[in-house]
Amino acid sequence: MPSSMRVEGTVAEGFEGVREEFAAVLEAEAHDTGAQLAVYRHGRRVVDLWAEGAEPATGGELTGLHSVTKGAAHLVVALLVQDGILELDREVAAYWPEFAAEGKDALTLRELLQHRAGAIGVEGGFTLDELADDRLLARRLAGHRPYWKPGTRSGYHALVIGALTGEVVFRATGRTLKEHYEKRIRAPHGLDFHLGLPEWLEPHYRPVLPMRPTPEQAAELAAAEAPGEALRVAFNWHAAEPTDLVEYANSRTIRANGPASAGGVGNARGVAGMYAAAISGLDGAAPLLKPDTIAEFTGLQTPGPDAVTGEPDLFALGFRASQVVYPYLGADSFGHSGAAGAESWADPGTGLAYAYTRRLWAYPGGAAPENLRLGAAVLGAYAESSD
Repeated sequence: MPSSMRVEGTVAEGFEGVREEFAAVLEAEAHDTGAQLAVYRHGRRVVDLWAEGAEPATGGELTGLHSVTKGAAHLVVALLVQDGILELDREVAAYWPEFAAEGKDALTLRELLQHRAGAIGVEGGFTLDELADDRLLARRLAGHRPYWKPGTRSGYHALVIGALTGEVVFRATGRTLKEHYEKRIRAPHGLDFHLGLPEWLEPHYRPVLPMRPTPEQAAELAAAEAPGEALRVAFNWHAAEPTDLVEYANSRTIRANGPASAGGVGNARGVAGMYAAAISGLDGAAPLLKPDTIAEFTGLQTPGPDAVTGEPDLFALGFRASQVVYPYLGADSFGHSGAAGAESWADPGTGLAYAYTRRLWAYPGGAAPENLRLGAAVLGAYAESSD
């Protein structure tokens, strides 16, 4: 490990191997920009680790988490379905009449959560300021033609899914998705995971850093095929000013508004705490989600190639079906990764809630490869401590 890097934090008895694996991962990565790992077991934090690099750190630093945000957004949706306020098999247009335009009238909320709308963007794209405004995105997407027949294919609505589901929440309740998240999830549990970062917390923000590819990785990136139309639209690369996701996360406008697709800011403690609250409860409180709700929202629900990324689909309802990527997790595990390398999941069968964050963009993008090792170490520690 570089001399400027050291692991700080604590682990519960039986989870010492997770600390060792975290240190080994950082040594293999050989970067000095820091990382965080937090794990809860049955609502109690058993891993709280961070790497202190060139800058002093306490483990409480915040950074841009990109699509990890989708987990927070769709926990809100799951709770409103659980409450009977939203119905999964009701048409989106029944809540939001303008959405019916351009052949989207029959799409259900369930299908929307499965990324089947085809409403991945608009011709000409969005500015960064527009991407920060979920209600503006929703208005523009409602009147725009979809990029495939709604309901027939699943494709990653990377920068807009939170705006679409958020507009359904607003039309059904008169309150924004972010307001529901703040009142019902973040504030009651004191979570350092924000959809809309207050100005007073800005000193705790640490910027996302661009990838530092090796020469071999740079050659692979240069030789990669040009992105297809759907991918360009979904990530707003067809706009006059194509979206740079590092710039996106580091924009104060994005952080302040907290768009529900990818604008969340937080740390590993906050994200893992959210999932622990969902499946186990925190501080003696009951779990946010009931078993029937977990069963409804989890499991792989979109098999086949993704219409945007071309990769095998991973979606449950709003969340990723985590066991597809991490086969040691249960069939009802759920969560979401982030573009720079972050990962998060909940495994109801074991009561484990996991979050990993890093500032340095991981090659090649999406959940950093080390999450496979770290998650396996967590499950191994759980198994040994349960004997």
